[in-house]
Amino acid sequence: MILKVIIILFACLFPQYGFSAVYGYEDQQGTYHFTNMIPVGKKFHVVIPERKRFVPSGNIDNDSYDKMILHHSSVHGVDPSLVKAVMKAESNFNPNAVSHKGAQGLMQLMPDTARLMRVGNPFDPEENIRGGTKYLKLLDEIFEGNLELVLAAYNAGPQRVKEHNMNVPPIEETKTFIKRVKHYYNKLKNPHEG
Repeated sequence: MILKVIIILFACLFPQYGFSAVYGYEDQQGTYHFTNMIPVGKKFHVVIPERKRFVPSGNIDNDSYDKMILHHSSVHGVDPSLVKAVMKAESNFNPNAVSHKGAQGLMQLMPDTARLMRVGNPFDPEENIRGGTKYLKLLDEIFEGNLELVLAAYNAGPQRVKEHNMNVPPIEETKTFIKRVKHYYNKLKNPHEG
């Protein structure tokens, strides 16, 4: 009961952390600690799991990469609005973006995916867009045009989708990613709708 009260107080006093994970551990003196960082070298448990909420943000009118997007979309037969939506959701149009998991560039290609798509420099916008678009096309073929599964595979990997009987894996980050991309995709396809 006391633990629940502490957690509620923490969430009320620090609302900006309301969606970050909270970890708890006991030190050698028997004092219990809470932290939003994984306690390295300590036996801990997750008090509050990380939950990412989707809050639509930012401008999707960035046209810096439109020519490249149109070119590679045409070459690979992928909707340019989808490519741009993925790019917005993944990097917010930052060619130097690096995720905590190691995804790189505009379309956040993991190193193995970049190699598979023959991307030598994932921070080069042209190469990254080519590789990301080609990868979307590959996923579209594997998952027979099912947009939710294509996006789930783009985020979590095709193997995870297959392991879950061709369904979206129950991963909060993946579900949020799908919502974000679909939101931006719809905005790009229907710019005049509220």
